[in-house]
Amino acid sequence: MAKVRITETVLRDAHQSLIATRMTTEEMLPILEKLDNVGYNALEAWGGATFDACMRFLNEDPWERLRKIKAVAKKTPLQMLYRGQNILGYKHYADDVVDYFTQKAVSNGIDIIRVFDALNDYRNIERTMKATHKEGGHAQGCISYTISPYHSIEKYVADCKLLKEMGADSICIKDMAGLLLPYDAYELVKAIKENVDLPLELHTHYTSGVASMTYLKAIEAGVDIVDCAMSPLALGTSQPATEPMVASLQGTEFDTGLDLNLLTEIADYFKPLREKYLANKLLNPKVMGVDVNTLKYQVPGGMLSNLVSQLSQAGKLDQLEDVLKEVPRVREDMGFPPLVTPSSQIVGTQAVMNVIAGERYKMVPVESKDIVRGKYGQTPAPISEEIRTKIIGDEQPITCRPADNIAPELPSLREECSKMPEGWIQQDEDILTYALFPKVAPKFFETRLAMQNGTYVALEEKKEEAPKAKKTTDTVERSYSVKVNGVEYIVDVEEYTPGATPAAPAVAPAPAAAPAPVAAPAAGGVKVVCPMPGTILDVKVSAGQTVTKGQVLMILEAMKMENEIVAPENGTVSAVCVQKGATVNSGDVLATL
Repeated sequence: MAKVRITETVLRDAHQSLIATRMTTEEMLPILEKLDNVGYNALEAWGGATFDACMRFLNEDPWERLRKIKAVAKKTPLQMLYRGQNILGYKHYADDVVDYFTQKAVSNGIDIIRVFDALNDYRNIERTMKATHKEGGHAQGCISYTISPYHSIEKYVADCKLLKEMGADSICIKDMAGLLLPYDAYELVKAIKENVDLPLELHTHYTSGVASMTYLKAIEAGVDIVDCAMSPLALGTSQPATEPMVASLQGTEFDTGLDLNLLTEIADYFKPLREKYLANKLLNPKVMGVDVNTLKYQVPGGMLSNLVSQLSQAGKLDQLEDVLKEVPRVREDMGFPPLVTPSSQIVGTQAVMNVIAGERYKMVPVESKDIVRGKYGQTPAPISEEIRTKIIGDEQPITCRPADNIAPELPSLREECSKMPEGWIQQDEDILTYALFPKVAPKFFETRLAMQNGTYVALEEKKEEAPKAKKTTDTVERSYSVKVNGVEYIVDVEEYTPGATPAAPAVAPAPAAAPAPVAAPAAGGVKVVCPMPGTILDVKVSAGQTVTKGQVLMILEAMKMENEIVAPENGTVSAVCVQKGATVNSGDVLATL
């Protein structure tokens, strides 16, 4: 048995799991040289949610982060997590975008691309593996581990054989929910190693409390690499801790050979950061415990937190237990997908909607329909005719690889970027940034330019100025310096004060109200009510229009998903009570027929 190798996750999955991916590049740089000298199998430093979080919360260019890390960590391979045809986003992209992103990831410093598909539909990762090889990178194919009547050791072994045929350089068992129990891990690893001659890596989370035991049994069975995190950012919803794992294997045939003294020095660097994250509430102590519901309902820790948040917003937290019982039922209806991004969000949200509505599939988000339509790929188990008809009617699902239906996207993306203000697009990689996050990227481009040309600094200096009265007598504008997660922002606030203008409010106003109803609900008729809190994205009908049962009246964004509000029966629209952009609550009348 060769020595066990360790992939260190502290630069990516550890802080993604514990502090919502908020570690900054500047916090990473001082310790990189020591991390590089440890002798890890790899440093997982990019991909997953880091790309989005860099721009959205930290005002950082994710590509520049990668380049800065690579400039210091020259000995240890850098690894990223890649969502197959979804890349780092939440939908499928065209092959030309996959190819170009892979090319840029490798050229900017990534050595190992760990690629997975949420449904274990390996057609969705083959393109990424081919592109990785073309660029000279290491392609690690994943099996997303889950438990169901359609998942077995024999099935996983067959999957690994398929990944090898596709050209995988190594294989990872990706246990995103912490479901893999120790003795099951032994049997699974043993079977894979006996049948597939490739390096095998195991990735899990400590959420259910068994991860370290699972690693030890997997190591005994022959696993080559395990993913660990430095102890200050380990355990809980993160990975098992690096130092205890190294210590446990010392003097055995599995000895990692890593220097425990050096690891202790590195841990000492992260301890004050952990305290900082606790103090600013980025690190919630609740995510550090063991959650038995992970094993009971097969719900990952992050998914459970999301369910609690959704129910709280809807004022239905008392129905959490009902939702947790509904999750396995929805998962079965949808073909037993592994619960990992984006399938975990889709299944969880559908379960919430089923419980809140009091009727299963009365309300179905577009994303749920797309799973049934085959737009995410082939589900592990077939979806029953009854469920398919209930969710998409007579529509026939696709059976081809979903990306086969997506035309090349790069030409139009380049055209859109060419029309942006001067200075926003500064590198070829920015086109990919915009492709993946078209709503987040423009604001980031604008902020980056302001920081570079000094405008951003000038705005910060504005906080030193005295409050400036506006020309009207009833308002005054002030600038405030606000720090959010260590990043300083300048916020201009108009404060209302009593003035000479009769219409001026006497007190500071509440936040802007939702757009007023277009019309009051008509007396009589059928009322179409809002099933849960959300925002009206679009209104498809107008008063006087004849509609048929099932016709889409409007689109409601709720729980981060799009939901079609449909006519409950044939009729004529007598009133549309909301307009696009309106914020609505459960029970609000949206229209009458």
